[in-house]
Amino acid sequence: MANKLFVGNLPFAMTDANLGEIFSAYGNVVAANIVIDKFSKRSKGFGFVEYENAEDAAKAMEALNNSEQMGRNIAVKEALPKPDRV
Repeated sequence: MANKLFVGNLPFAMTDANLGEIFSAYGNVVAANIVIDKFSKRSKGFGFVEYENAEDAAKAMEALNNSEQMGRNIAVKEALPKPDRV
């Protein structure tokens, strides 16, 4: 299990701080980032949360996957590594 989680179906009003606060209940969050569209400057509806250790990430994934946050059921999965760019 990796330390980084993918979080999908986020409410568009959610901020990085909101995301970090929700996930910090399950361990020490190193980073919580929502992906922003570079043209519209709006949330794309997904983000990433990185934990200090894999055990906390696993606990958060189990507890928060398909949980309701600000009116939407979020999806929490292990983040895949970035593909190599050619």
